[in-house]
Amino acid sequence: MNTKLLLIIEELKNLTLIESVYLIEKLEEIFKFNNTLSIQAKENIIQNTTIENELLNNEIKNENTLFQIILNEVPADKKIAALKIVRNITGLGLKESKDIVDNVPKLLKENLNKEEVEKFKKDLEDIGAKVIIK
Repeated sequence: MNTKLLLIIEELKNLTLIESVYLIEKLEEIFKFNNTLSIQAKENIIQNTTIENELLNNEIKNENTLFQIILNEVPADKKIAALKIVRNITGLGLKESKDIVDNVPKLLKENLNKEEVEKFKKDLEDIGAKVIIK
């Protein structure tokens, strides 16, 4: 295919819905297109845009609502404070919590809602620990 045509096609792909409809109307005027083809093209553009908008809205609605908190780093002088917070977050015993604090990075908890993860993050960052939220 001609490079000039390829460039035109690439430009057409970047048109908005309104620009596409306007272009079709102008092409009809200039080249005296069959009106039925134009109406079908407009309907297809509108239908495709509606479908794309619905997909985008669904993606926004399905935004992640459950999170994981990962202990990434603990200052050496704050390990005891971190240990207390880790025990509170995980509900684990002293030995298991110590193993987590001593062997970072470690997953602390998953399936947390936004409020819980933000609270735990704040608690850990207040003592100088670094966390990762996924």
